[in-house]
Amino acid sequence: MDALHQLKSQLSEIEKKLGIRFDDPKLLILVFIHPSFVNENPEISGSNQRLEFLGDTVLGLLVTEFLYKEFPDLSEGKMSELRSILVDAKACASYVKRFYIDQYMLLSKGEEKCLKRGQHSLLADLFESLVGAIYLDGGLEKARGFFGMHLRGAIQEILQNPPRNWKAELQNFSQKQTKQPPEYSVVKEEGPDHAKIFCVKVSACNHHAVGTGPSKKIAEQEAAKALLEEIEGG
Repeated sequence: MDALHQLKSQLSEIEKKLGIRFDDPKLLILVFIHPSFVNENPEISGSNQRLEFLGDTVLGLLVTEFLYKEFPDLSEGKMSELRSILVDAKACASYVKRFYIDQYMLLSKGEEKCLKRGQHSLLADLFESLVGAIYLDGGLEKARGFFGMHLRGAIQEILQNPPRNWKAELQNFSQKQTKQPPEYSVVKEEGPDHAKIFCVKVSACNHHAVGTGPSKKIAEQEAAKALLEEIEGG
C-alpha cells in the first residue's frame, strides 16, 4: 500500500507533466494501477483494465476524426490502414513516452522487469488507460483537447515516415497472387490473463510463418512480417 500512497502524493506532479487537470483524481490514480499489481495486492479493488478498453475506442475515434479532417482526399481503405498504424502498440508507447510518466506505474515485480526492457504493450496500455480516464473526466471535448495539444505533432511525425503495415502488405500480396486472403490462427497462448503471450500462425501463397506478441494483433503483425521476409528473401 505504500506504493499507492506515494502515487497519490504525486498526482499534481503527473498532472503538470500531462498539462491537464483532473476533476476526479481517482480516475488518474486508476490509470497507473496495472492488473498485475492488484494480483499481488488483493486489498486494492480495481485496475486500469477497463479504462484501457474504453481508451482504445476513444483513441480510435480521435485518430479517425483527425485523418478525416486533415486528409480529405484519402480513401476509406487508406484511412483504415493509417489508423491501424497510429493506434498500434508501438505508436501508443511512443505517445506516452513524451510525458515521462511510466515510472509512476504500479506493477508486479515481473511486469516491472518487462517495463525496464521497454515492452511496448505495457506503455500502450498505460496510454490507452490515460485517454479513457480523460474521456470519463471531461467527455469527448476534453479528450479532443488533450489530443490536439499533445498528439497532433507526434502523429504527423509518424505519418511522415510510417512503419510498414505487414498485415496490409501481406493481404494485398496474397490477393494479387492467389485471390485469397491470408489465414491467421492462434496456435498457443501462454502466461496469466494480464500478461499473455500469443503465438499466431499465418498461411498465404503456399508459405507459413509464426509470430508472437503480447496481443493477437501484434502476434499477427509479427507473423505477417516473418512470412513476407521469407518470401522476399526467397
